[in-house]
Amino acid sequence: MAINSNHVTGFVVGLGIAAAGFYVYKKNQPAVDDWLRQQGVKMPAAGTRDATAMTLEELVTEKEKLEDIIAEREMNAGGEDGAAGEAK
Repeated sequence: MAINSNHVTGFVVGLGIAAAGFYVYKKNQPAVDDWLRQQGVKMPAAGTRDATAMTLEELVTEKEKLEDIIAEREMNAGGEDGAAGEAK
């Protein structure tokens, strides 16, 4: 089955419709995400959150996540330095 002009036209039209849909979604993202949450779809919060508006529990959770990331990176950096030092 060879690709003909109908295939190319369909692909271009589909790509255009997908791009238009994405544009409309991003323009109305908060409203669409809220509607999806009401329908039972678990949506992550968009963008960065304002720390002053977060509850104490949310702040502690974020702090723990950051501490875990810092510890992992320190271990990775320490492991690389240690391995390089042993090879010398």
